[in-house]
Amino acid sequence: EFILLGFPGTWHSRVSLVVVFALTYSLTVIGNACIIALVWMNSNLQTPMYFFLCNLSFLEIWYTTGIVPKAIGVVLGTSQTISFRVCILQLFFLLSLGSTECFLLSVMAYDRYLAICYPLRYSSLMNSVLSARLVLSSWLGGFLAVSLLAFLTSRLTFCGPDVINHFLCDIDSCLALSCSDTWPVELATFLVSIIVVVASCVVTLVSYIYIISSILRIQSAHGRKKAFSTCSAHLSVVTIWYGSTMFLYVKPSAQNSLDLNKLVNTFNTVVTPLLNPFIYTLRNKEVRQAL
Repeated sequence: EFILLGFPGTWHSRVSLVVVFALTYSLTVIGNACIIALVWMNSNLQTPMYFFLCNLSFLEIWYTTGIVPKAIGVVLGTSQTISFRVCILQLFFLLSLGSTECFLLSVMAYDRYLAICYPLRYSSLMNSVLSARLVLSSWLGGFLAVSLLAFLTSRLTFCGPDVINHFLCDIDSCLALSCSDTWPVELATFLVSIIVVVASCVVTLVSYIYIISSILRIQSAHGRKKAFSTCSAHLSVVTIWYGSTMFLYVKPSAQNSLDLNKLVNTFNTVVTPLLNPFIYTLRNKEVRQAL
């Protein structure tokens, strides 16, 4: 078993943090569930863009559910131990869902590229079959990409200490505690990060280069504003997600400050899933009208 330290501090400060975690988790689940319910109950929202958004909301619910309930027990001190198998399982699902989110965000960027650059052909290019295949590929790709990494991590040897300076099991914490050669896992982490994070980010970036180029060619200010409004929410989510994810995983070595990683992980796993539904609600006129 490992012992998760969570966050140091007085009892009152930890209780306050638990209240914040619980409130954030509740709002995240409710907000993302509302997005899914709105899309499926409103025929005007049953388009590829909102189909992708439903998958993203569904993913966010499970992503935060795999972390926050255990984190609350760790912070309170009632559930600080975690078995090695459960630790590897949490690491696998955390990274797999994170990888799937990268792929989904790049798919959503490609969808916006088709909608803005080829508006007359959009319905034929992005049909229900293609959108379903893209979503399925994102989920399968996310889980398959992390399988080898999780397997290599499970083969590491741990000789003590058994204390993880975190509220969850992540790659850096496991590597810091291992007494065996961690170079293969670090190399695999770096390569998977390049394939998943950087490659999906490049697809997103290229899509937005074409999108911005097409928007700038629109003559009327109203037309430019309307075109940009269809992708502004997605662009905001992409900026927040990739900024924190690249800091955590796209690096040649795991020897970063674990305390800093803990802080960024809190933002990435607790705050970001909460922001997504509210960003899409505030910046998307169709969603606001459905509400």
